[in-house]
Amino acid sequence: MNARLTHDPEHLQFRDVARGFVRDRITPVHEDWEHAGLLDPGLFTDAGKLGLLGFSVLEEFGGPGVDDFRYNALLVEEVNRAGHAAAGIAFSLQNDVVLPYLTDMSTAEQKARWLPGVVTGETVLGIAMTEPGTGSDLTGIRTTAVRDGDEYVVDGSKTFISNGQNGTLFVVATRTSDDPHGGLTLLVVDADTPGFERGRNLEKIGLHAQDTSELVFTGMRVPVANRLGEEGDGFGQLVHNLPQERLSLAVGAVAAAEGVFAQTLAYVQERTAFGSPVSSFQNTKFVLAELATELDLARTFLDDCIAEHVAGALTAARAARLKWWTTELQVRVADRCLQLHGGYGYMREYAVSRAFVDARIQTIYGGTTEIMKTIVAKDLGI
Repeated sequence: MNARLTHDPEHLQFRDVARGFVRDRITPVHEDWEHAGLLDPGLFTDAGKLGLLGFSVLEEFGGPGVDDFRYNALLVEEVNRAGHAAAGIAFSLQNDVVLPYLTDMSTAEQKARWLPGVVTGETVLGIAMTEPGTGSDLTGIRTTAVRDGDEYVVDGSKTFISNGQNGTLFVVATRTSDDPHGGLTLLVVDADTPGFERGRNLEKIGLHAQDTSELVFTGMRVPVANRLGEEGDGFGQLVHNLPQERLSLAVGAVAAAEGVFAQTLAYVQERTAFGSPVSSFQNTKFVLAELATELDLARTFLDDCIAEHVAGALTAARAARLKWWTTELQVRVADRCLQLHGGYGYMREYAVSRAFVDARIQTIYGGTTEIMKTIVAKDLGI
């Protein structure tokens, strides 16, 4: 389709608010969060006060009722361009990944219970799909939910759960029958539920400020009233929301790559070697020229996909193309920019070092590059 991304004055005003929030609330303390291995939970309530959460939530449930992904993208861009990928993931989960389950697949009664807190930031969202023995294959989910009257008894474990420590409300993928696809059911679980246990905050090579955890469910009783849709709807619900999740990851990838590129361009103009600025060397010029061109292509591709999504026309296959290509580019940009920093690029005090390790997960979560290519190939009929 012929869609083109445009922004209204309201979007630009929102971008300024988001940029100021990143500058004043995140940048000064982000390194502290990196060492703590956890974002400050107050980040969410502070974001809620500025209207940075729950854009699509209807007014009757406490939100602005603006279902326009351009706002989502602008927030993720500002956070990631500043090099704060951990916070970017947290906001993306809240607005882009988990919220659609609660707005699109819940009853009015459920919305009234769950959505107001999401908008204020008092409720921090997470989604629990991945299990210790199951990665991208949803049919491998083994966490069981056995119906017992008006409740489900849930037993099992999850791993690599983002917002695992800070999260207060989780969409949990469970198995209610042996049918590989038709046996999955989504339950919304409050972290205070007896039988819900947070495991350790996992140590990662990057994204140190982003809490990633194991979750364990032992005899956890979840009301049937917390089920999303009907029993067995889970697989279709999960697949339905994946294109927006992958679009959001691409937004963060391009913005983060643009951010580290801008930092590197400034660095090579200031840094000297052999009596000349590093930017004067032919290799530096060629590397940056190549990256600038690829980033231009990525931005054009991304904006086109955002426009399609706003128009309701982004397909799963195109989202897969975008996700794998932009995240692989992010890894490549961070790697080549670190090289241009020389030994200093390996020092944590330089932002490029964090950009390098933070980028690596992007080609894995949300569907690996290999899974994305498989989706594209299937779309090609092969």
